[in-house]
Amino acid sequence: MSNREPAPGQTQPLVLISHVLCPYVQRAVISLSEKGVPFERVDIDLANKPDWFAKISPLGKTPVLRVGDTVIFESAVILEYLEETTEHPLHSATPLERAEHRAWMEFGSAILRDIAGFYSVADADRFGEKAEALTAKFEVLEKRLGGGPYFGGETFSLVDTVFGPIFRYFDVFDRIGDFAILAGKPKNAAWRQALMARPSVRGAVAGDYEPRLWQFIENRGSHLGTLAASRRALSQSVA
Repeated sequence: MSNREPAPGQTQPLVLISHVLCPYVQRAVISLSEKGVPFERVDIDLANKPDWFAKISPLGKTPVLRVGDTVIFESAVILEYLEETTEHPLHSATPLERAEHRAWMEFGSAILRDIAGFYSVADADRFGEKAEALTAKFEVLEKRLGGGPYFGGETFSLVDTVFGPIFRYFDVFDRIGDFAILAGKPKNAAWRQALMARPSVRGAVAGDYEPRLWQFIENRGSHLGTLAASRRALSQSVA
């Protein structure tokens, strides 16, 4: 991404191994951007992994952060490493609030697993169940959120790096159909809007992210994929 010098406290160049649609990669990109840390981003195709990636990623997943000759995998670990080695912390200074935030970050990961089920399930009845499960989680979140604009109030935190990629999915889901998952949740809506206005969140993906995600969903052979294909066909016929 640049040839600038490493940030203070970070003495080795950083290379982030990425997939263009991976929400966990976006967490790392947002954190690095918020901290102003220079890094190089290398996108790979997870459906056709290069041999060199298999050698450095024990789980075969992105993100992987290469720090000099050392590799770090798992997004939560990467975020913690960046907190320990770079300026502009995104975690609270108090242990109790940090613990609470980590718990909500895990809740965000659970939502991502539900989102994967939502766009992957083929059966229409089970699709409805997946939508209900997502709705229930955002209802829990609605009760926890305060006055905003971010999860912890005025300060952007690591919880926000987790939920920016989550809300981004709904930019495409909302165009496919009205699933009412976020309906009637004004705090979620305000938080989503604040996150999408954040330069680090907007810049965490390439400009063609939405059409790529749409095509990915269509290719799943799932119920949502069928709906996406129908919506595309309808829009083309109208045009």
